Amino acid sequence: MLELNAGPAHSDLIKDSDESTFIVDVIDGSQDVPVIVDFWAPWCGPCKTLGPALEEAVTAAKGAVKMVKVNVDENQQIAAQMRIQSIPTVYAFYKGKPIDAFQGALPGSEIKAFIDKLVAESGGDASGGLDDAVDAAEAMLEEGAAVDAAQTFAAILGEEPDHAAAYGGLVRAHLAMGELQQAEALLDNASDALADTAEVEAARAQLELAKQAEDAGPIAELTAQVEANPDDHQARFDLATALHASGDAQGAVDQLLDLFRRDREWNDGAAKTQLFTIFDALKPEDPVVLNGRRKLSSMIFV
Repeated sequence: MLELNAGPAHSDLIKDSDESTFIVDVIDGSQDVPVIVDFWAPWCGPCKTLGPALEEAVTAAKGAVKMVKVNVDENQQIAAQMRIQSIPTVYAFYKGKPIDAFQGALPGSEIKAFIDKLVAESGGDASGGLDDAVDAAEAMLEEGAAVDAAQTFAAILGEEPDHAAAYGGLVRAHLAMGELQQAEALLDNASDALADTAEVEAARAQLELAKQAEDAGPIAELTAQVEANPDDHQARFDLATALHASGDAQGAVDQLLDLFRRDREWNDGAAKTQLFTIFDALKPEDPVVLNGRRKLSSMIFV
């Protein structure tokens, strides 16, 4: 089993609050991450079901959200201020303000959805240590340790089978090892929950480029062809493919942009299609992507 950071201690994530500490625990406490406030009472039957379920979900979020419990019998002033009319009632605070709420006991799936929504809206991440492991695996991949990266990505998926970043990373690790068939099999067998995620789409684009690279011609010969005849669109397209296969993504994008400028309709718009494949394979914030998209847009909307 993958060894991951257990996250903040239970006492840091879940605590009881009263009228003397509510401001610190909830208003101040929600400045960085959402704070869920569970209004309950000892005599409330549904509260006995909801409370533990909330605690379990908050603990699973590994610090992306916190929980405060308020006994309405002992803190009637807070209950009155929050206009609590029935219990259990749950409020979610972020940046000192209530942003969501529900009443009554909910099933575990709806509690998780409630928390996931809060985390997403606050720009957080509920998967905690798993994402730290993904970062470590990505570092391995960048350093050329593809086998170690693949093992780490696989271990993460053992913990969370639908972790999109880990699944896409595993595909890319196989590509780095030259195992195109294994990478393609992973993509073909991706679950519905994973198939359309950005991470898996990026890996799919990288697989397509890797396949093209197998047939890429010599860069020197293709460069000579293009220089001899700048309107040889196939040679320019092949040169872009060869440049990308050699690791020169910027050079490939430059050639494809030039091809698009010369004849955007050539081969059913192949230059534009290939540009988007390269963009999808790279990180959205990559300068090659940002500059390439800007230049392409300026040509399209001329």
